[in-house]
Amino acid sequence: MIKQPFLTQTLVAAGALGTALTALPAAAAWQPTRPVEFIVPAGTGGGADQMARVIQGIVQKHSLMSQPLVVINKSGGAGAEGFLDVKGSARNPHKIIITLSNLFTTPLATGVPFKWEDMTPVAMLALDEFVLWVNAKSPYKTAKEYVDAAKAAPPNQFKMGGTGSKQEDQIITAAIEQQTGVKLTYVPYKGGGDVAAQLVGGHVDSSVNNPIEAVAQWRAGELRPLCVFDSQRIPLKEKVTSDMAWGDIPTCKEQGLDIEYLMLRGIFMTPNATPDQVAFYVDLFKKVRETPEWKDFMEKGAFNTTFMSGDQYKEWVRKAADTHRGLMEKAGFLAKS
Repeated sequence: MIKQPFLTQTLVAAGALGTALTALPAAAAWQPTRPVEFIVPAGTGGGADQMARVIQGIVQKHSLMSQPLVVINKSGGAGAEGFLDVKGSARNPHKIIITLSNLFTTPLATGVPFKWEDMTPVAMLALDEFVLWVNAKSPYKTAKEYVDAAKAAPPNQFKMGGTGSKQEDQIITAAIEQQTGVKLTYVPYKGGGDVAAQLVGGHVDSSVNNPIEAVAQWRAGELRPLCVFDSQRIPLKEKVTSDMAWGDIPTCKEQGLDIEYLMLRGIFMTPNATPDQVAFYVDLFKKVRETPEWKDFMEKGAFNTTFMSGDQYKEWVRKAADTHRGLMEKAGFLAKS
C-alpha cells in the first residue's frame, strides 16, 4: 500500500592526484547496550503474543541485535498495565511495545490516563484480519445462516466469545447486533487462544478471532470460518485444509453483513525516544520482515502485510484513533466521565 524512504550514504572524493575514493567513516549509530523488554499488552496465546514471540525467535536466530529481546506479557486492565509501564519509562530505549487495537479501546473504555501520543511511534508491522468462526459441528455454513439462526432464537441465547471487554472483538460483536438486530451474549476471555479453545469445546457459539488465533483448529477440522471482515478476500490461494484456502473465505459484505475491521500490529517506544533510537528499531523490523520465517508467519496467519513508519504511520494511527472513538461511542462503550 504505502512504501517507505531510504537513507543515502555520502562519499568524499579523493584529491587531484588520483587517490582512491574513500567513504567517510559513519558516526556510530545508537544500538541497545542491555536486553530489550518487548512488552505485550495482552495475554499469552493471542495474536500479539504470537507475533512478539515469532519476532523474538527471528531476532535471535539471525543475530539481528547484539542484545536479547525479552517478551513480557502485561495484560492487566485490558492492556493498561503494559501501556502505563511504557508511558512511565520515558527516555528508556530498552523497552518497546507491540500494540493492537487496545491502544485505542482501553483508554476510551476505562478512562485510564493514557493515549497513543504518550508513546513514540516506530512502525506498523502488519494489519490483522478478523474472521467470523463457528464450531465445525454446527449446522451454519454461511454468515447468513448464522445470523438467521440467531434471529430466530430467543435474545441473548447465542454466545459470542472474544478477547477482553469493550475491545475489538466486542466492537465487532456490537456492530453485528446493530446491523442485524440480533442480541448476542458476549463472553470475554483473556486471549485469543482461550477463545478458540472455548469455541472448540462448544461453550460459545461463535467468535471473531484473528486468523492466527484459530488456524490450527481450522486445519484440524474443529472450527469453520464463515466470512472475513475486510473489503476484499484474503489474497492467499494455498490450501489450509483439504478443500479451502484463506482466499476461499468470502467477505462478510458478500454475505450481507456490511462490516469491515482491520487491527493494527505496530511497534511503539517510550516517550522522548531520539531519532537515532527510533531509526534503529525501524531498521531492525525491516530486517525481520525480509526473513523467510516472517514471510511464512505472515502467510500462515493471513495477515495484511502493509508496513509504515515515520509521518505516514503517525497519520494512520491518528485516523484509527478517531475511528475507534466513533465506533465505541456508537456502541455505548465510552467510559463515563
